[in-house]
Amino acid sequence: MRALHLQIATAVALFSLSPGDLLSAQDRDPDASVAGGGTVPAGWQARTDKGKPLTDAKIVTMGSGLHVTLGPAVVLWRESDKASGDYHVVATFTQTRNPRHPEAYGLFIGGSHLAGAQNRYTYFLVRGDGKFLIKRRVAGDSTVDVSKGWTESDAVVQADSEGKASNELSILVQGGNVSFQVNGKDVYAAGAAVLDTQGIVGYRVNHNLDVHLSALGIHKL
Repeated sequence: MRALHLQIATAVALFSLSPGDLLSAQDRDPDASVAGGGTVPAGWQARTDKGKPLTDAKIVTMGSGLHVTLGPAVVLWRESDKASGDYHVVATFTQTRNPRHPEAYGLFIGGSHLAGAQNRYTYFLVRGDGKFLIKRRVAGDSTVDVSKGWTESDAVVQADSEGKASNELSILVQGGNVSFQVNGKDVYAAGAAVLDTQGIVGYRVNHNLDVHLSALGIHKL
């Protein structure tokens, strides 16, 4: 009976947590230590969130794409991967193992000043619980929520019991509109005027994930 009372009390306490309390709980999930990190393949650049050291991010070439094993979250790009006007960008992401809690990976478009304090881009992510998110990073650590939080979609392949899942993400910029697709299915659309769409395209992978990234497909329309 005492154990039951403790379980009930714990559930009530968790239910009563404010969003700030929940965020603090997530902040107690520290970035993992990763052996062999600190460098990026030739031609690539990386930026971690909040200036975290790159030493705990292992980023290597694998096939025609990249494989990342992360402590801190990163964005990855090449200066040559730029898109303007109407275009379509696509890549496949394969998560290989379970993180401590659902973490996200995906594409970004419209990147500018990526190595500096005023970095900007629009990013489109999915995570292992079958949800997607679209946001804009507008200056450093400031962001604007485009999709109004994490949204469930049956288009997103959920991770299995071992944390494995593969999802193709694509973004179509055409005629003043932007369509976001997962595995060939539309999940969100917005006007291009309210997003950053013109500039560098690349990958974003959140912390403590192990993910294979296929080569970026960038197609001018």
